[in-house]
Amino acid sequence: MGLFKNIKELFKKESKEEKEINQTKEIEKEEKVVELYEKGLTKTRESFVNKLINLNNKTKKITDEYFDELEDILIMADIGVNTVLSFIERLKKRVKTENITDLNYLQEVIVDELFIIYVDNSILSNKIKYNESGPTVILFVGVNGVGKTTTIGKIANKLKSDGKSIMMIAGDTFRAGATEQLVEWGKKVDCDVIVGKENSDPSSVIYDGLNKALEKNVDVVLVDTAGRLQNKVNLMKELEKMNKVIGSLIPNSPQETLLVIDATTGQNGISQAKNFKEITDITGIVLTKLDGTAKGGIVLAIKEELDIPVKYVGLGEGINDIESFDIEKYIYGLFKEMM
Repeated sequence: MGLFKNIKELFKKESKEEKEINQTKEIEKEEKVVELYEKGLTKTRESFVNKLINLNNKTKKITDEYFDELEDILIMADIGVNTVLSFIERLKKRVKTENITDLNYLQEVIVDELFIIYVDNSILSNKIKYNESGPTVILFVGVNGVGKTTTIGKIANKLKSDGKSIMMIAGDTFRAGATEQLVEWGKKVDCDVIVGKENSDPSSVIYDGLNKALEKNVDVVLVDTAGRLQNKVNLMKELEKMNKVIGSLIPNSPQETLLVIDATTGQNGISQAKNFKEITDITGIVLTKLDGTAKGGIVLAIKEELDIPVKYVGLGEGINDIESFDIEKYIYGLFKEMM
């Protein structure tokens, strides 16, 4: 009896130590992600936040001139004119209601109100919707040059590190080199890539790929699509056909249709999103090259103008430099000097 008790206590101790080790690993992982956001938003922070700090340093009291200059700073950060105008109105109202005169406190209010832009009215989930009864199908759309294929490779790597089995399908059969690029990513990530002949029907490649995914009981299938067809009507028909093929093999699929946008293109990226939203059901945004722009405010413009969640952000060029979007880490990465 005493021996059993000792063994039981030993297991309890090991279980406690294991729990502590796992908690430490989770904390370290979170810290790394926070660092990635900080580093990735450096250009925006140095441009936008420094201007904001300088404005507050040189201002003695809150006037209409202060709000005019703040408006210009926010527009330059690519938050979007409509978003900025409504934000300034809300800020003025709060200043008046709370009788705010302290510029340091106003600085905190600005950060608070920018956070509210993203979380107000509707809660946008950054989580991927997984299929509980078969492979999860994620369709990637976007114009050429935004880093779509590279993004698919990085997300494949991320999901694989989370323990998912992955298959990629080269549905962009029109762009020269697109298939080869995805095959190279397949080698890096060590997952199957289903390809067809150049200029072959993308839907037939997807059909073959999904059948193989069903055979192999793959967890997640990532599908690349053409970034350019002759016109909107052609693109709409192509995407409709793809969705029909996917739905016929795996009911209620695709689970996600993610639009890839290059953050460095600013408001042009918003225009692309509006165009794609007209022709297909976009469930989320992947914002690439956020580290390469001083206009990281585009995240807030996407929420305000499109009401589509940002699911992933690219925060560097490395294979691991892509993260699930986190509004709190984003705000911290943007305003850490002001907090």
